[in-house]
Amino acid sequence: MSIRVMLVDDQVLLRTGFRMVLAAQPDMEVVAEAGDGVEALQVLRSTEVDVVLMDVRMPKLDGVEATRRICERDGAPKVIILTTFDLDEYAFSALKAGAGGFMLKDVPPGELLGAIRAVHSGDAVVAPSTTRRLLDRFAPMLPGGGAGGPGGRARPELDRLTDREREVVLLVAQGLSNGEIAARLVLSEATVKTHVGRILTKLELRDRVQVVVMAYETGLVRAGGPTGPAR
Repeated sequence: MSIRVMLVDDQVLLRTGFRMVLAAQPDMEVVAEAGDGVEALQVLRSTEVDVVLMDVRMPKLDGVEATRRICERDGAPKVIILTTFDLDEYAFSALKAGAGGFMLKDVPPGELLGAIRAVHSGDAVVAPSTTRRLLDRFAPMLPGGGAGGPGGRARPELDRLTDREREVVLLVAQGLSNGEIAARLVLSEATVKTHVGRILTKLELRDRVQVVVMAYETGLVRAGGPTGPAR
C-alpha cells in the first residue's frame, strides 16, 4: 500500500514542488492538500492520511495549533513540520504539540522521502541529533527557565524505568541513534529498540522525540549535555 501524504502549506508553488517529488515515488501518494490549518482539519475529517507535511506560519490557523489538534485525535496521522531556521522556535512548539519531528523546507528530496518512510514505519522522523540541536537552542523555553534548571518538572513515571532504560533515555536525548546506542552499551540494535519501546510505554510517550523533550523538561539532560554520565 502507498503511503498517503497530505501537504499543508499556504504557498501553492511549494505544494506543487513537493507533490511532484512524491508523485515520482512508487510507494507514496499525495491524497490531500490544504492552504492553512483550518482547511487541513476539515479535509482530515473525510480523508485517510498517514503522514502530514505541515508548514508552520499560515493564515487562519498556524501549523503549531493545527498539529496540536490533529495529534489529539485517535488514530491521528504522523506530522512532520517543515520549517526554516528563522522559524525554529515554532518548530519547537510544534514538537511540544505532538509533531514527530521537523525538517527544513530546502531539505534534499532524498532526505524528505526518507523521513516520510521512517515515520510511516514507526521510526524516528529525523535524526535524533537534529532534534537535539533544536532543543539545545531553545531549552530556555522549557518550564522553569530551561532544562535541568530548578524548575524542571518531576515525572513519577521515571521511577518505573530500570537502570538500563535510564541509560537508554539519556543516550536517546543526547542524539544517538539505536545503532549508536547499541554500540555504546554493547547491545544488539534489536535489544535497544525493545528498550525504547518499553520506555515509551512506561512513560506514556508517543515517540522518541517526546523522550528527548521529556529528558530536557525533567532535567535528565541539560542544554549541551546530560546532567551526569551514562553508566
